[in-house]
Amino acid sequence: MKAMIFAAGRGERMRPLTDSTPKPLLVVRGRPLIVWHVVNLVKAGITEIVINHAHLGEQIEALLGDGSKYGARIQYSREGTALETAGGVAAARHLLGEEPFLAVSADLYIPQFDFTQVLDVLHDKDLWGNPYPAEKRDVCWLYLVPNPDFHPDGDFGLTLYTVNNDGTPRYTFGNIGVYRMEMFDGITPGSHAKLGPLLRAAAERGQVGGEVYTGPWHNLGTVQQLEQLNAPLSLRPASIP
Repeated sequence: MKAMIFAAGRGERMRPLTDSTPKPLLVVRGRPLIVWHVVNLVKAGITEIVINHAHLGEQIEALLGDGSKYGARIQYSREGTALETAGGVAAARHLLGEEPFLAVSADLYIPQFDFTQVLDVLHDKDLWGNPYPAEKRDVCWLYLVPNPDFHPDGDFGLTLYTVNNDGTPRYTFGNIGVYRMEMFDGITPGSHAKLGPLLRAAAERGQVGGEVYTGPWHNLGTVQQLEQLNAPLSLRPASIP
């Protein structure tokens, strides 16, 4: 399985830090955010990685190179301006290929997430080896998280590993997912397109699987969050593991 790391965002709320440093290169507990991902992906045996970038993307390439120093093979999808998540996938399709792939946002700090769990979440066959009808196959598998303070109402409901738009309890999409490329068939490479509408349409059809991840999960959005994560243990808020 290949992985895509979304790294094209500008990180407006992290200014002035992101005026001179791309958000994925901000350091959390001794490592740039994006390096945490690369190291943990390789640890799980996922070594083929595609990274899209736009704002100050040359710095990302300068740090990671071809990925060989981490045991990875990294390719880059360079965007003049950020194309949003779904647009980023469409632009990188020639690098990702047509098999299911993992996608994760570069601005997450998830040091304990075990990426081996993503390898078989989209099953093509039943227990007896018979192919599922195409319309029965999940087109994506999402990792949801308990609602953080900044998003108390959540995004999706979850019932027996099926993600839905209206169910309760509600959870927040953790920006980690496995996708079939067919989800992006209607997006022209180079166009701007968000992932959210695609997910909601697929959920309406009952084609989105998922589960709740309860380990440490931080979506870095403010300078204060970054400072709290990097603070000495005795000074961190109780909610920061």
